[in-house]
Amino acid sequence: MAVDIALKFERVRTRGDHNDLRLTLGLYRHKCDSYYLAIDESPTAARQLGQNLARLLDQWFEQVDGLKVAGGVAYLPYDFSDQCTAWLRVSSGDGRTAEVQAGWSLIEAWGIAPSNYTATAPEVTDFDPIADARIECSLADLAATIAMNRTALAATGP
Repeated sequence: MAVDIALKFERVRTRGDHNDLRLTLGLYRHKCDSYYLAIDESPTAARQLGQNLARLLDQWFEQVDGLKVAGGVAYLPYDFSDQCTAWLRVSSGDGRTAEVQAGWSLIEAWGIAPSNYTATAPEVTDFDPIADARIECSLADLAATIAMNRTALAATGP
């Protein structure tokens, strides 16, 4: 069953480098780098970029799934840069519906292991939202969309 959520995280080039990923959130589009995912040497990192991207979205899924019980806020990183990071803030007041907002934090990517970013996510206290980069949806549909994006990224290979 297809889910129609205006969220997509994809590889636009299979050569891991800069501007090889794209996040789409509603009408908002952002080119991202896979660089920090490719050089992640933490114990939870995979050997191939496609697997590291899948691991990133596994964490997204786990955090969104955790909101289904009582709601709350989760931060999902999508762009890792030297001086800052870009995150999706998923907010749910009821455990069923969600607002997904893109924004920035001054947390520097070199201090984060993308394959285990949940250790850093609680430190996002300076989230700066991007105007008009938001959607509303159900948490169940968001989780299903993340799972579909994860499967597509895993299939991209090295």
